[in-house]
Amino acid sequence: MIETLNGLVETVNFKQSTSIKLYDNDKYEDYPPHWHAAIEIIMPTMNQYYINCAGDDVVLREGDIIIICPGCIHTIKAPEVGKRIIFQPDTTELRFMSEVESLINIMSPYIVVTSEAYPEVHSHARSLLLEINDIYKKNGPFSEVDIFCKLLEFLSCIGKNYVSTRGNMDSSEHTRGDEYFEKFIEICDYLQEHCSEDLSLDEIADMSGFSKFYFSRRFKQFTNVSFYKYVNQKRIAKAETFLMDPRNSVTDVALNCGFPSLSSFIRMFKLIKGCTPTEFRNMYWCSR
Repeated sequence: MIETLNGLVETVNFKQSTSIKLYDNDKYEDYPPHWHAAIEIIMPTMNQYYINCAGDDVVLREGDIIIICPGCIHTIKAPEVGKRIIFQPDTTELRFMSEVESLINIMSPYIVVTSEAYPEVHSHARSLLLEINDIYKKNGPFSEVDIFCKLLEFLSCIGKNYVSTRGNMDSSEHTRGDEYFEKFIEICDYLQEHCSEDLSLDEIADMSGFSKFYFSRRFKQFTNVSFYKYVNQKRIAKAETFLMDPRNSVTDVALNCGFPSLSSFIRMFKLIKGCTPTEFRNMYWCSR
């Protein structure tokens, strides 16, 4: 259940003295559009579960896993009878590791891990979530440490699979798959750091050493979104941080995050977050 919701913003109430929250949920209740700063991992263990993520309808079968990245607006509809694990860990302290940060960036806004799409790792990922659920319920000594160890193993197996599958999407590039993965990780890291600057597709394609057409195609394969949508997602994520400080005006935030005008910033913010920058700021401070 959502315990604290202000507008679209859910404040995740972590288990006391921890940075984790987990439900072994069997409630017949729907969750309205919302987003949160924590990553969310959901796996039905009985019956299906219906989710709309960033405007996409997703049907989760038993054993399917969805990873919803921070800031992704989603709604959830439950069947009359069913059960699912809903796991919300705070990954903030893990993101000092560049590989974790990069994986969350390229998974954004969400990915669905199924036996068909991830045949090499799905079973292992499913087992890890069941183990996390069991550790959480037992609540023994160092349970939070054990859970984060399992979470890192979970993210590692997803990330390694991402390397191999994305690298092999184009069979003609099979032998250069790992090299290209590293290249696009570098590009994504660069965009994360420089997203507030005036970035062009031509400039970044040239930086990668690829033609604009080839870079655009491979970048969308790698991130699941177009180049400019990815850049705007990073700009809005950066804007959220600035908006949390009431000393920053909305206009200053817009200009400091790479938007040419206040109107373009407001339009893009509402498109991605479902609310205006001012509404976001008000909801953030009301939830404090």
